[in-house]
Amino acid sequence: MKTNLSLKTRREFLRTSVLGGALTWTIPTFLSNTFSALESQAADSATQITTGKDGTILVVLQMAGGNDGLNTVIPAGNDFYHRARPRIGLAGDSILKLNDEVGLNSSMTGFKKLYDNGHLSAIQGIGYPNPNRSHFRSTEIWQTASDSEKFEAYGWIGRYFDNACPGADPTVGVNIGLQMPQAFSAKKPMGVSLSNPQNYRFVSGEKVKRGDAAMDEKSFRELNQADEAMTDTTIGSVNGKIKHQGSVLDFVERASLDAQVSSDKILAISRKVQTTVSYPQSQLASSLKLVAQLIGGGLPTRIFYVSQGGYDTHTNQLNSHNRLLGDLADSVKAFVDDLKAQGNFQRVMLMTFSEFGRRVSENASGGTDHGAAAPMFIIGPKIKSGLHGQYPSLAPADLVNGDLKYNVDFRTVYAGVLEQWLKTKSEPILGQKFTPLKLV
Repeated sequence: MKTNLSLKTRREFLRTSVLGGALTWTIPTFLSNTFSALESQAADSATQITTGKDGTILVVLQMAGGNDGLNTVIPAGNDFYHRARPRIGLAGDSILKLNDEVGLNSSMTGFKKLYDNGHLSAIQGIGYPNPNRSHFRSTEIWQTASDSEKFEAYGWIGRYFDNACPGADPTVGVNIGLQMPQAFSAKKPMGVSLSNPQNYRFVSGEKVKRGDAAMDEKSFRELNQADEAMTDTTIGSVNGKIKHQGSVLDFVERASLDAQVSSDKILAISRKVQTTVSYPQSQLASSLKLVAQLIGGGLPTRIFYVSQGGYDTHTNQLNSHNRLLGDLADSVKAFVDDLKAQGNFQRVMLMTFSEFGRRVSENASGGTDHGAAAPMFIIGPKIKSGLHGQYPSLAPADLVNGDLKYNVDFRTVYAGVLEQWLKTKSEPILGQKFTPLKLV
């Protein structure tokens, strides 16, 4: 069953569940003094020209930890690949062939079905100039769309909100996770973060102010783990730093609208839509199932953000990496099937990214170390499907300190998403002109 939120319902949601609920938590007294003003302002501004029933939707899926692109889209016939990876290299007869040269990891049957149906694009050799091998800095570059030597205050999605979504509902952006991604950071904060798809309530948590020291690696690794089998030696989710500034009113707006909240209203919306699709039993699948429910329930969201952790595969990579890719492909395939059953697939594009790829050569621990270029995937009903971009050369003479050279700047993908799917100019959002990659 599909239902759409009316403007009145959205205003009531904002006033009674998000703002009102925030005040039931233990907070400083001065916050309650601004509640009436906030309630009035929120009620007047909770309008969105593009509603939940007729707008295009982008789902951003972060593969946190640095996905090994070489064992994802595999150059099975390349001698350099097998020489560099005598133990973890995958043979040609055990991959899902896309053409005579490359194929998908054999665990990615869900993606292969999407590819065969014309709903998946694999963009090869994605990266950026002067790549950084730090999880945190490279994630920051991807989330802010900055040059590697520049530091941007706001995220690329946040700049989209600022430029293209004035007066939008707070739920114009929804993150499924414990901490709002830096990509959402904006001059005028928007968006909400649902801390747990199965546990809808307000939760407390420390904010990370821009300029403060980043959270330590252990904290990041505890966020959004792929599943309980993953150990604390893998990155779960790298979110970056969030900037808070402005008046007390701005602070309360951020604290109550974008903080790590889950309201009864959100739960009610998600329960309106029942699915007959079977999802895998994983954190990622639960997140995507929730996204599908919110889309089906008519939440007026333009961008959803979900994360899958565990890709920091320094040791014993084969089994864990295959399991992660299988979960990714099966979860996304179930998500697509769910959207098709709702009649909403035509509205949705899903884009994956990871902060970097891995080195060409395997290490002594049966894993791979931090590298550079790697593939991105675009999934949707109207995309230009197939393989795009040139596979980077694996010849030792063509590598840079053991890393692949990128062929496609990731910001050309962002530009394509912004202009061709979200229908807005990309240059004001990305801060410079990038030729949009042809995606649709």
